Amino acid sequence: MSKLAIESVSRIFPGLRRSVPTKALEPISLEVAENDFVTILGPSGCGKSTLLRLVAGLDRPTTGRILLDGTPVAGAGPDRGMVFQSYTLFPWLTVADNVAFGLREKGVPAARRAAVVSEWIERVELVGFEHHYPKQLSGGMQQRTAIARALANDPAILLLDEPFGALDNQTRALMQELVLGIWERERKTVLFVTHDIEEAIFLASRVVVMTARPGRIKAEVLIELPHPRHYTIKTSAEFSTLKARLTEEIRAESVLAAERV
Repeated sequence: MSKLAIESVSRIFPGLRRSVPTKALEPISLEVAENDFVTILGPSGCGKSTLLRLVAGLDRPTTGRILLDGTPVAGAGPDRGMVFQSYTLFPWLTVADNVAFGLREKGVPAARRAAVVSEWIERVELVGFEHHYPKQLSGGMQQRTAIARALANDPAILLLDEPFGALDNQTRALMQELVLGIWERERKTVLFVTHDIEEAIFLASRVVVMTARPGRIKAEVLIELPHPRHYTIKTSAEFSTLKARLTEEIRAESVLAAERV
């Protein structure tokens, strides 16, 4: 059984007043195995984030269904940890309290909660910043906190919606290495949305390419680069070959999307 099964899922947004409804997603079927790291790659507006929100239970599909561990997704839940592009930390809570939020909601005892929070703050390299508030942190540090908050809750799957899109290139590269290192140790099932081709290849065990809107799956590309992955693999011949292939796939869809505007 797949960890995550997306079965013939589509999403149509009704039009306002007399405007035409927007078909965001054609029926999509996708299976994600346990411990898999799947990146979803596609042109802007292709429905990548819509699909992730459906998996998160933040929206409902127009047709089809989504199963997590064989159970239909009917709404948001702690079995799915979500990290957004925007910094969604609670500004009135410290780093430690943000990371502890889900554990507190679940009623985890204080001693156990403190141990888990300490462990994840160390894993995302924020030791010394436990008592800082979000406004005192850089963008990269805020996303480290958001990732720690999601993982501290021990979700069945981690969902990331372009989490590094607002970061500068150097910080983004470091955050990619951080997330990949955590996955290589934890082997948590991950579904990661991005529009960055290099990011998609570097992180994934499989890249799912989506078409221009209405989004559907155009291709699935297996990434067989070895682990542990070092950032220097981005300059390898194997990486360049994958990048060239995916660049052509995405460029064709981007051109098509521009023609529809």
